[in-house]
Amino acid sequence: MEDRQQVLSVLLVDDHELIRQGLARAFERTPDFTVAGEAGSVADGVSLAGQLRPDVVVTDVRLPDGTGLDLVRRLRSDKPELGIVVLTMYAGDEQLFGALEAGASAFVSKDSPSDDVVAAARHASVSPRSFAAADLADAMRRRLSPTGPQLSPRESEVLVLLADGLGVAAIARQLFVSESTAKTHISKIYEKLGAANRAQAISIAMRSGLLRSDAP
Repeated sequence: MEDRQQVLSVLLVDDHELIRQGLARAFERTPDFTVAGEAGSVADGVSLAGQLRPDVVVTDVRLPDGTGLDLVRRLRSDKPELGIVVLTMYAGDEQLFGALEAGASAFVSKDSPSDDVVAAARHASVSPRSFAAADLADAMRRRLSPTGPQLSPRESEVLVLLADGLGVAAIARQLFVSESTAKTHISKIYEKLGAANRAQAISIAMRSGLLRSDAP
Protein backbone atom coordinates (compact mmCIF):
# COMPACT_ATOMS: atom_id res chain seq x y z
CA MET A 1 0.00 0.00 0.00
CA GLU A 2 1.40 3.38 -0.99
CA ASP A 3 2.37 5.66 1.93
CA ARG A 4 1.11 9.12 1.07
CA GLN A 5 2.97 12.00 2.68
CA GLN A 6 0.83 14.44 4.60
CA VAL A 7 0.87 17.93 3.14
CA LEU A 8 0.92 20.69 5.76
CA SER A 9 -0.48 24.16 5.20
CA VAL A 10 1.41 27.27 6.27
CA LEU A 11 0.32 30.89 6.72
CA LEU A 12 3.05 33.51 6.18
CA VAL A 13 2.83 36.81 8.11
CA ASP A 14 5.27 39.59 7.22
CA ASP A 15 4.67 43.17 6.15
CA HIS A 16 7.35 42.95 3.44
CA GLU A 17 6.02 41.33 0.28
CA LEU A 18 9.48 40.32 -0.94
CA ILE A 19 10.12 38.43 2.30
CA ARG A 20 6.77 36.64 1.98
CA GLN A 21 7.54 35.74 -1.63
CA GLY A 22 10.92 34.33 -0.68
CA LEU A 23 9.43 32.26 2.12
CA ALA A 24 6.63 31.07 -0.15
CA ARG A 25 9.14 29.83 -2.72
CA ALA A 26 11.08 28.00 0.00
CA PHE A 27 7.98 26.20 1.22
CA GLU A 28 6.67 25.46 -2.28
CA ARG A 29 9.94 23.71 -3.11
CA THR A 30 9.17 21.10 -0.45
CA PRO A 31 6.63 18.32 -1.08
CA ASP A 32 5.26 18.36 2.48
CA PHE A 33 4.13 22.02 2.62
CA THR A 34 1.68 24.22 0.79
CA VAL A 35 1.25 27.96 1.33
CA ALA A 36 -2.34 28.51 2.43
CA GLY A 37 -2.15 32.30 2.54
CA GLU A 38 -0.19 35.45 3.31
CA ALA A 39 -0.81 38.36 5.68
CA GLY A 40 0.95 41.63 6.40
CA SER A 41 -0.34 42.54 9.87
CA VAL A 42 -1.41 41.12 13.22
CA ALA A 43 -5.09 41.72 12.41
CA ASP A 44 -4.88 40.00 9.02
CA GLY A 45 -2.88 37.15 10.54
CA VAL A 46 -5.53 36.50 13.18
CA SER A 47 -8.31 36.73 10.59
CA LEU A 48 -6.67 34.43 8.03
CA ALA A 49 -5.62 31.92 10.68
CA GLY A 50 -9.29 31.62 11.64
CA GLN A 51 -10.45 31.30 8.05
CA LEU A 52 -7.74 29.04 6.64
CA ARG A 53 -6.95 26.94 9.74
CA PRO A 54 -3.29 26.35 8.74
CA ASP A 55 -1.10 23.76 10.39
CA VAL A 56 1.72 26.29 10.89
CA VAL A 57 1.97 30.08 11.06
CA VAL A 58 5.32 31.74 10.31
CA THR A 59 5.42 35.35 11.51
CA ASP A 60 7.88 38.21 11.62
CA VAL A 61 8.33 40.04 14.93
CA ARG A 62 7.91 43.53 13.48
CA LEU A 63 4.43 44.19 12.11
CA PRO A 64 2.70 47.52 11.45
CA ASP A 65 -0.12 47.09 13.97
CA GLY A 66 1.75 45.33 16.78
CA THR A 67 4.37 42.61 17.06
CA GLY A 68 4.58 39.02 15.97
CA LEU A 69 4.59 38.13 19.66
CA ASP A 70 1.15 39.76 20.00
CA LEU A 71 0.01 37.49 17.17
CA VAL A 72 1.60 34.45 18.82
CA ARG A 73 -0.22 35.10 22.09
CA ARG A 74 -3.58 35.58 20.38
CA LEU A 75 -3.22 32.47 18.23
CA ARG A 76 -1.89 30.31 21.05
CA SER A 77 -4.79 31.18 23.35
CA ASP A 78 -7.29 30.04 20.70
CA LYS A 79 -5.34 27.25 19.01
CA PRO A 80 -3.15 25.30 21.44
CA GLU A 81 -2.11 22.75 18.78
CA LEU A 82 -1.11 25.29 16.13
CA GLY A 83 2.55 25.34 15.11
CA ILE A 84 3.98 28.87 15.30
CA VAL A 85 7.40 29.95 14.05
CA VAL A 86 8.76 33.42 14.90
CA LEU A 87 11.20 35.10 12.51
CA THR A 88 13.30 38.10 13.48
CA MET A 89 16.13 40.19 12.10
CA TYR A 90 17.32 40.84 15.68
CA ALA A 91 17.88 37.45 17.26
CA GLY A 92 19.00 38.51 20.75
CA ASP A 93 18.19 36.71 23.99
CA GLU A 94 15.33 39.07 24.85
CA GLN A 95 13.59 38.31 21.56
CA LEU A 96 14.22 34.58 21.96
CA PHE A 97 12.78 34.41 25.46
CA GLY A 98 9.94 36.71 24.41
CA ALA A 99 8.97 34.20 21.73
CA LEU A 100 9.26 31.32 24.19
CA GLU A 101 7.10 33.04 26.79
CA ALA A 102 4.49 34.06 24.19
CA GLY A 103 4.00 30.41 23.24
CA ALA A 104 5.89 30.08 19.97
CA SER A 105 7.02 26.67 18.75
CA ALA A 106 10.28 27.87 17.20
CA PHE A 107 12.45 30.95 16.82
CA VAL A 108 14.59 31.56 13.74
CA SER A 109 16.80 34.44 12.66
CA LYS A 110 16.06 35.95 9.24
CA ASP A 111 19.77 35.55 8.52
CA SER A 112 19.31 31.77 8.60
CA PRO A 113 19.01 29.73 5.39
CA SER A 114 15.44 29.22 4.18
CA ASP A 115 15.84 25.49 4.83
CA ASP A 116 16.14 26.31 8.53
CA VAL A 117 12.78 28.08 8.43
CA VAL A 118 11.17 25.08 6.74
CA ALA A 119 12.78 22.73 9.28
CA ALA A 120 11.45 24.90 12.11
CA ALA A 121 7.97 24.72 10.58
CA ARG A 122 8.20 20.93 10.46
CA HIS A 123 9.17 20.88 14.13
CA ALA A 124 6.31 23.25 14.93
CA SER A 125 3.78 21.05 13.17
CA VAL A 126 4.85 17.98 15.15
CA SER A 127 5.62 19.59 18.53
CA PRO A 128 3.76 22.92 18.71
CA ARG A 129 4.34 23.34 22.45
CA SER A 130 8.02 22.29 22.42
CA PHE A 131 10.16 25.36 21.82
CA ALA A 132 13.13 25.12 19.45
CA ALA A 133 15.83 27.71 18.70
CA ALA A 134 19.39 27.35 17.45
CA ASP A 135 20.84 29.41 20.32
CA LEU A 136 18.50 28.21 23.07
CA ALA A 137 21.09 26.31 25.12
CA ASP A 138 23.57 29.21 25.08
CA ALA A 139 20.81 31.71 25.86
CA MET A 140 19.73 29.62 28.85
CA ARG A 141 23.31 29.50 30.12
CA ARG A 142 23.59 33.27 29.78
CA ARG A 143 20.32 33.78 31.64
CA LEU A 144 21.20 31.35 34.44
CA SER A 145 24.87 32.33 34.82
CA PRO A 146 25.36 33.87 38.28
CA THR A 147 28.36 35.85 37.05
CA GLY A 148 26.57 37.42 34.10
CA PRO A 149 28.11 38.05 30.68
CA GLN A 150 31.88 38.29 30.50
CA LEU A 151 33.42 40.90 28.19
CA SER A 152 37.07 41.11 27.20
CA PRO A 153 38.97 44.28 28.20
CA ARG A 154 38.69 45.59 24.63
CA GLU A 155 34.97 44.81 24.48
CA SER A 156 34.52 46.68 27.76
CA GLU A 157 36.22 49.71 26.21
CA VAL A 158 33.94 49.52 23.18
CA LEU A 159 30.89 49.19 25.44
CA VAL A 160 31.77 52.41 27.26
CA LEU A 161 32.21 54.21 23.94
CA LEU A 162 28.84 52.88 22.76
CA ALA A 163 27.30 54.21 25.95
CA ASP A 164 28.95 57.56 25.22
CA GLY A 165 27.04 57.63 21.94
CA LEU A 166 29.94 57.01 19.55
CA GLY A 167 29.31 55.33 16.22
CA VAL A 168 31.41 52.68 14.51
CA ALA A 169 33.72 55.16 12.74
CA ALA A 170 34.30 57.20 15.90
CA ILE A 171 34.99 54.07 17.98
CA ALA A 172 37.49 52.88 15.37
CA ARG A 173 39.32 56.23 15.46
CA GLN A 174 39.30 56.32 19.26
CA LEU A 175 40.81 52.84 19.56
CA PHE A 176 43.07 53.09 16.48
CA VAL A 177 41.50 50.06 14.83
CA SER A 178 39.71 49.50 11.53
CA GLU A 179 35.95 50.00 11.25
CA SER A 180 35.63 46.28 10.46
CA THR A 181 37.35 45.44 13.76
CA ALA A 182 35.12 47.87 15.63
CA LYS A 183 32.03 46.27 14.07
CA THR A 184 33.30 42.83 15.14
CA HIS A 185 33.74 44.00 18.74
CA ILE A 186 30.22 45.48 18.74
CA SER A 187 28.73 42.28 17.30
CA LYS A 188 30.49 40.23 19.99
CA ILE A 189 29.16 42.56 22.70
CA TYR A 190 25.61 42.24 21.39
CA GLU A 191 25.98 38.46 21.18
CA LYS A 192 27.34 38.11 24.72
CA LEU A 193 24.69 40.42 26.18
CA GLY A 194 21.88 38.91 24.13
CA ALA A 195 21.06 42.36 22.75
CA ALA A 196 19.69 43.38 19.37
CA ASN A 197 20.82 47.00 19.35
CA ARG A 198 22.78 49.69 21.21
CA ALA A 199 19.95 50.65 23.58
CA GLN A 200 19.37 47.05 24.65
CA ALA A 201 23.09 46.43 25.08
CA ILE A 202 23.46 49.46 27.35
CA SER A 203 20.37 48.54 29.36
CA ILE A 204 21.51 44.93 29.86
CA ALA A 205 25.07 46.03 30.66
CA MET A 206 23.78 48.40 33.36
CA ARG A 207 21.63 45.67 34.91
CA SER A 208 24.61 43.29 34.81
CA GLY A 209 26.93 45.81 36.47
CA LEU A 210 29.10 46.21 33.37
CA LEU A 211 28.28 49.93 33.16
CA ARG A 212 27.74 52.47 35.89
CA SER A 213 24.16 53.62 36.33
CA ASP A 214 25.23 57.16 35.46
CA ALA A 215 26.38 56.11 31.98
CA PRO A 216 24.68 58.10 29.19
